[in-house]
Amino acid sequence: MGRLYARWVKLSDGRDIKAGGLIGRIYASVAPAAGAAPAPDPRAQAAAGVAAPEAGVPAPRRTFVLLHGIGVSHRYLARLHRELAADSDVYSFDLPGFGDAPRPRRQVPVGEYAAFVSAALAEAGVRSCVVVGHSMGTQHAVELALQEPDVVDGVVLMGPVVDPRRRSVARQALALTRDAMFSESLSANAVVFSDYFRAGPRWYFTELPVMMEYPVEARVPGVSQPVLVLRGSKDPVAGRKWCQRLAALAPQGSLTEIAGHGHVFQHTATGPAAAAITGWARSVERPGT
Repeated sequence: MGRLYARWVKLSDGRDIKAGGLIGRIYASVAPAAGAAPAPDPRAQAAAGVAAPEAGVPAPRRTFVLLHGIGVSHRYLARLHRELAADSDVYSFDLPGFGDAPRPRRQVPVGEYAAFVSAALAEAGVRSCVVVGHSMGTQHAVELALQEPDVVDGVVLMGPVVDPRRRSVARQALALTRDAMFSESLSANAVVFSDYFRAGPRWYFTELPVMMEYPVEARVPGVSQPVLVLRGSKDPVAGRKWCQRLAALAPQGSLTEIAGHGHVFQHTATGPAAAAITGWARSVERPGT
């Protein structure tokens, strides 16, 4: 099983990171030279009266942070990671307890996962980013935006959970089963279910109540940054009405659909997903970023 796991779209050059008593793994598309100073923060420069780059001078590269959902790992985001890395800096994670990261000895709430990511990004020198979460990762993304409004410039919620109409484990499981059977490719299912196997039922069911109880619809109205809700048009987990409602609740919210795809569209329709994310990010960028 381990050899099969290693073969599927796994990113290389990950490294362990410790913060707040938790251990995770971070994967970066860019590795700064040893001893190099972090890139200057454009907003800090603007506040200090430093002029923006002149015409013809390349603008700073955009940074995306990708956060996976429950039971899985960075692997089902790996295609998106590589696609976005063509012209941006990208960071992905195996959050504590998932993928190659060791399991914590206790349940970890959403806010603590967000604080872990925040500490990891600070260590990496990231001062400005767009955070992209998928499924339960959308909860982490929302919480990170609330915790770090000066670092997070925008939030992308891909296949957000949990729709209040499905706020039971049975209904959520049924929606996921329908998605796997009718909306996903063989490779997407292989990645997802091998990650589920690796995480194990004990840890999955330890974190499942955290996902089910997190009130994302109550937290999104507090996100001041632009928010893109992104769903596959065939996704039974993140239905259209639920996503429309979530986009409407965000002060700067919008909704886009990837036609003909399900919950894991970032794996099955990587090009359209990346284009939707980067196009939206360009449209909402703050001056100087």
